Amino acid sequence: MSVKISEKTIVSTLEKLEKLKLDEKLHAELSWCWNSYKYDSNPVGVIEKSKQVLELFKAKREENSRAIAKKLVDDLEKIVLN
Repeated sequence: MSVKISEKTIVSTLEKLEKLKLDEKLHAELSWCWNSYKYDSNPVGVIEKSKQVLELFKAKREENSRAIAKKLVDDLEKIVLN
């Protein structure tokens, strides 16, 4: 399975989760999965947590379209749908 996971996208996602204080547990889990991915190159955890973040971001964008950049949502979708 060849998966392209952008460090910039994951870092931006973690920053946005922290800034908006959306879900601290999900932030911690994604951060852990990201660091694990950097060590072992196994994308399963990053992809699963990115799916959860994507759902959260989409819901937040419905409430306020300016809260989360569309590009960030699009970039997360690329990771999830890869």
